[in-house]
Amino acid sequence: MCAMRKAMTIAGSDTSGGAGMEADLKTFQELGVYGMTALTVIVTMDPHNNWFHNVYPIEMHIIEKQLETILDGIGIDAMKTGMLGSADLVELVAKSIDRYSLKNVVIDPVMVCKGIDAIMVPDAAAAIKKYLVKRADVITPNTIEAAYLADMPKVNSLDEIKEAAGRIKELGAKCVVIKGGERMERDEAIDVFYDGKEFKEMSAKKIYPSYNHGAGCTYSAAITAGLANGLSVEDAVVQAKAFITEALRQHHVDRLKQHKCSAKNGMIYLDILTNLERIGDHAENIATSASKAVVSHHVV
Repeated sequence: MCAMRKAMTIAGSDTSGGAGMEADLKTFQELGVYGMTALTVIVTMDPHNNWFHNVYPIEMHIIEKQLETILDGIGIDAMKTGMLGSADLVELVAKSIDRYSLKNVVIDPVMVCKGIDAIMVPDAAAAIKKYLVKRADVITPNTIEAAYLADMPKVNSLDEIKEAAGRIKELGAKCVVIKGGERMERDEAIDVFYDGKEFKEMSAKKIYPSYNHGAGCTYSAAITAGLANGLSVEDAVVQAKAFITEALRQHHVDRLKQHKCSAKNGMIYLDILTNLERIGDHAENIATSASKAVVSHHVV
């Protein structure tokens, strides 16, 4: 009988239960991995003030004791990071990776909250770039985080995602997964996996309406669980993409069953997006034809 594989998440607590270590542990459980957590912060949301986020850090010595309990007392097959609220904490994580020679390290560089594009803690973000990227077997930034790590003004298009992945790989990460998600201006959620040799595009139709709080945490946790279970990095990423897509689809179905959203409205929204995409294609074709006509006229 094989012992259950074990994974650790060093992350914050999302009081709503949708993201953070709550999402990580649920994902580990779904994928047959025993999960443990070193809690870094507690995040609350104010439902009376547009769900404003309040962050309450855990004292450093308590985090150290949590890591000691897990790494000295139990041991792990894989690990991931989530919200790391200070540069000192990032350095502690880096030292722990080195001290225990940890393998299957997944770095989810949580720098922004859902709906907010500004970097939350600049000194922690800088420390992640300096200390954790090069220790990552896999790093999973979204497009905002990828732009920061790659020193690019923006990362919106597929070409920009690939350029950012290459730059982040040069910082020392073994593999890079950039989550295009809902920020990409197209009807597909496209993620790009890069191992330094080739780019692998993973796409799935976007699901509307989008209720995807905690999707990034779940994605990186699913990758971690796959690595803990002995999958290759690429296979773990592919499994995670399928897992998160199905989770989002099932959540949408559940909302329809509970009459929390209208199937008719969802279909209308998709039709509008499809028509806008067609209009954009026609406009591009017209512009291209007009440009060729102008060039031809000047040549004649």
